[in-house]
Amino acid sequence: MAMVKIYTTPTCPYCMQAKMLLKNKGQAFEEVNMYDVTTEERQALAQKTNNYRTVPQIFIGDNFIGGYDQLASLERQGKLDGLLAD
Repeated sequence: MAMVKIYTTPTCPYCMQAKMLLKNKGQAFEEVNMYDVTTEERQALAQKTNNYRTVPQIFIGDNFIGGYDQLASLERQGKLDGLLAD
């Protein structure tokens, strides 16, 4: 299974939905609280995400997927399992 990393905040409803979707698929993931991310890490993250500013920020492997809407769209299109299998 692919390595999944999700940047979240504690009260974000979309973060909770993304985590639930991944958990329901049996997909392990690393969760990173944005409040614990340093300024330098935020700058590096902004470069990786093309200045995507909302949470969740979801990576599958080294690929930035987007947020919950993009994750759910991949699931609806039947493409998420293939990405997670890599």
